[in-house]
Amino acid sequence: MLALAWRWSAAALAPVLPLHLRRRAARGKEDPARLAERYGHGAARPPGRLVWLHAASVGETMSVLPLIEALAARDPALHVLVTTGTVTSARLLADRLPAALAPRVAHRFVPLDVPRWVARFLDGWRPDAAVFVESELWPNLVAATASRGIPMALVNARMSARAARRWARAPGLARRVISAFRLVLAQTEADAARFRGLGAPGATCPGNLKYAAPPLPADDAEAARLAALFGDRPAWVAASTHPGEEALVIAAHRRLAPAHPGLLTIIVPRHPERGPEVAALAREIALARRGAGQDPGPDTQILLADTLGELGLWYRLARLAFVGGSLVAHGGQNPLEPARLGCAVLVGPHTWNFTEILDRMAAAGGLVRVDPGPDPAAMLAEAVGDMLTNPGRGQAQASAAAAVAAEQAGLPDRIAAALVLLLPGPGDTSAAPGGNLAAAPALSGPPGERTRVDGT
Repeated sequence: MLALAWRWSAAALAPVLPLHLRRRAARGKEDPARLAERYGHGAARPPGRLVWLHAASVGETMSVLPLIEALAARDPALHVLVTTGTVTSARLLADRLPAALAPRVAHRFVPLDVPRWVARFLDGWRPDAAVFVESELWPNLVAATASRGIPMALVNARMSARAARRWARAPGLARRVISAFRLVLAQTEADAARFRGLGAPGATCPGNLKYAAPPLPADDAEAARLAALFGDRPAWVAASTHPGEEALVIAAHRRLAPAHPGLLTIIVPRHPERGPEVAALAREIALARRGAGQDPGPDTQILLADTLGELGLWYRLARLAFVGGSLVAHGGQNPLEPARLGCAVLVGPHTWNFTEILDRMAAAGGLVRVDPGPDPAAMLAEAVGDMLTNPGRGQAQASAAAAVAAEQAGLPDRIAAALVLLLPGPGDTSAAPGGNLAAAPALSGPPGERTRVDGT
């Protein structure tokens, strides 16, 4: 009944969704030139074998880049379709996809979960296998994929204890959804155990793809130019900050500046469009806005890096990073990104998005947790000041963090080896693309705008 209710509701809402998409496009949340893809249009299926990877947003997209390379290396004739739901993820995929792979990889925005739009998408692309990344499951999309007999895998899968308890209240539905995936590869052993308990007896934990992502890129010439502007000034970066954190970072800077002459604080908001809002917080502090084309001068105290895709640049220049989304109740951002580039890493208390990774970094001595206490700005300033005053300690911590980040460099190839088994062989002409194996059972998920395995 829940499945039918969602299907009917999605179909009933279809007439008003174009208006919703146009409004999102006006706010920069959709690409106006590519709205047709949200209705399932735009298929351009290449000949031969095609694997479809669905990665919801930026984090998932970046984590599968090494997997795409590993799949391409194992099967020189394979083509890859990547779908995402955000403009930012599409831009970053285009920027970071190796040039040699670009002709074999297509990107489309995932269709909205309306039955006929989903059917149009699948009819056009006819993938030989579908790989969902982490936890996003759109009910109609998953049901239609399974009903066509397209083998499905859930990789880097995650499920919180809270989400598992919710699914356990409807055990039949949980088994129906989870068992549709022929391959479930979880991030952690705890995740794998939860999936096994809900209907995926073969769920395993080969590792976390976020450990295997390549270092964030940076333009070498721009890095050299900015390094000359920075000189020998002490610098730290507050990366991927969220509303409420920038004010704390600025307050921490005010406390640190008298003890660290020339201190440069780099603030990188998670959403660059918040640049003007963040700049307004730095009253009476000399600030330069990267998004406005401004360079830091000798008197600049805060560099607001309100641009997209340049975190690799700031991690290379600062060497000390506070990872945002952790002083507010967001759950934290990826701490492995600064670790791969030799940064000492600081996080706040709200880090449930990366619990297992952070626990391993902390056990290795590669992490500083900031206890906010009654005055979070003071505690952040104390932690940053300690690192600036004791560079040897920061370097040792950065080395330990980098070692943890490098632990699973071979994981993408191991996952690729499992995924290629879902594909038809090079000489298999017995079945048309998009239906090479026995049909999987139809399935559905609970209703909601976005249904994710982790319940968020």
